[in-house]
Amino acid sequence: MEALHAWHEFYILLGTAGATLLALLFVAVSLGTGFLSNKDQRGTRTFMSPVVIHFTSVFFLSAVCLVPSHGPVFFAVLIGATGIIGVAVSIIITVWVLRTELTQYLPDYLAYGLLPVGAYLALLAASIMIYTGHANALEVLAGGMLLLAIVNIRNAWDLTLSMVRRHAGERPSN
Repeated sequence: MEALHAWHEFYILLGTAGATLLALLFVAVSLGTGFLSNKDQRGTRTFMSPVVIHFTSVFFLSAVCLVPSHGPVFFAVLIGATGIIGVAVSIIITVWVLRTELTQYLPDYLAYGLLPVGAYLALLAASIMIYTGHANALEVLAGGMLLLAIVNIRNAWDLTLSMVRRHAGERPSN
């Protein structure tokens, strides 16, 4: 776990970005409160909740990577558990996105569904690699976390644009 020290700045940057983007998402949602109405619960669960979960995962794993006193087994178990939960959640979300009439846009299918599954599978692979002492484990971990962060930056932007467009469409035109 000494090798994690070389990644210190990466995890500080990624964790800070994840937490900041999560906070900005809450601000965006509070500004577009009409978006979270009872009639939009399915859309919120399908599109908003996964972004919150994924940014939280990035923040959590970055924090775990910065803990100086854990051993490789505990570290691998935390990453593996996050990966397993993330894969399960992402598969459910993928099914919801494919079934919804709210989007028929291929990039949405990839960004909300399949790419997070791939990122969490990378985390799961990294946990196994850490447990077995594989030399490239931290690179795989970083790649999975970075993919999760980048995809969800796109998703947060997509959600923000959707809220703005909906809000603009509800205003009476002069």
